[in-house]
Amino acid sequence: MVRGKEKVRTGFYIEKEVLEMADSLLPVANVRSRNEFVTEALKFYCGYLNSGKAEDYLLQSLSSVLTSTVQDTENRLARMDFKIAVELSMLAHMIAYHSESRIDESVFRKLHAKCVEEVRRLNGAVELNDAYKYQKREN
Repeated sequence: MVRGKEKVRTGFYIEKEVLEMADSLLPVANVRSRNEFVTEALKFYCGYLNSGKAEDYLLQSLSSVLTSTVQDTENRLARMDFKIAVELSMLAHMIAYHSESRIDESVFRKLHAKCVEEVRRLNGAVELNDAYKYQKREN
């Protein structure tokens, strides 16, 4: 018994070519044995038959996988885009400031907080010209 599910020993005949094909696909199916392969294949085929139409079953399965993959990718990209935009905003402000004096740690932290707010407010559309005008107005 694995994970509380009772298993039954059974035997069946299968064409040699089909068995060889299944054996060659064990790594692709991410299973360790013929038993696991046959179990997963039977589950898939039963789902296919119960769905009524092959297109509906496959489309639902594919849609679920694709939706999850796209959402995960979108979340990762959005986080990275935000971080890059903050860094770009900081760079724009540092260049605009033109290093007339050294930037100490407290000023740098304030600049970071300001840039995070600015990137949120502008939705990442930071421009060097705006940073330049801002810096010249404050000095």
